[in-house]
Amino acid sequence: MKKILGFGLAALTAGVLSACGSSEGGALAEDEITVGVTAGPHEQIMEKVQEIAEADGLTVNLEVFTDYSIPNTALSEGDIDANSYQHKPFLDNYNEGQGDTLVDVATTVNFPMGLYSNELEEPTDITDGSKVALPNDTTNGARALMMFEDAGLITLDESAGTNASVLDVTENPYDLQFIEAEASQLPRQLDEVALAAINTNFATEAGLSPQDDSIYIEPEDSPWVNTIVVRDENKGDPVVQKLIEAYHSDEVKQFIEDEFEGSVIPSW
Repeated sequence: MKKILGFGLAALTAGVLSACGSSEGGALAEDEITVGVTAGPHEQIMEKVQEIAEADGLTVNLEVFTDYSIPNTALSEGDIDANSYQHKPFLDNYNEGQGDTLVDVATTVNFPMGLYSNELEEPTDITDGSKVALPNDTTNGARALMMFEDAGLITLDESAGTNASVLDVTENPYDLQFIEAEASQLPRQLDEVALAAINTNFATEAGLSPQDDSIYIEPEDSPWVNTIVVRDENKGDPVVQKLIEAYHSDEVKQFIEDEFEGSVIPSW
């Protein structure tokens, strides 16, 4: 089972998903689980997990979202049972902002963020006063700014860490103009900005190869590893452990390595 949910449908989420969500509290069923993913690589990987799990007697239903804003809300409200699309800093920021208690139960893959440009060969080829685009959510925005710093474009306040915002830029030698936009829209901004920091799932969805098309990419040991997330009450449920086992199988690891050729990196 699969449904596509887009930006702006938060108010409709409960109604759309109520037919598929399997728990409004208490333990989950042991042979079926509904997992939310974002469109693109997370969806492709979970489809492979779905195949492996089915062979072991576990039904994995997929709910596919087209942005980052809805899957945690859907999980918190009981419309889905788990999600797989976010790294720990993103989850921590959500929990803090919403007063929620969602928990990560396993690591999945790392999607190295890249800098993309239609006009530059190297980040430091940029012209003074240029526009640069980055995600407008707190954690991925900070991640982009940290990469701008690593690429030699800016300097950030050392105390900012994974909470960095454009207000934490202490040195901006190229006088860059920061354009913050919803992460899924950034590939469409490449004709309007000198460069953009784009998450791998949205880059590949737009036909961009992180390895071949980015002009700068995070290292393989980047700390921004994605996770499987569930409600705190369900973290020990057997069905969650079955999902993790299916995800961490050799078959799924091989699929990721063959399908994405280094653009997506397994964590196990």
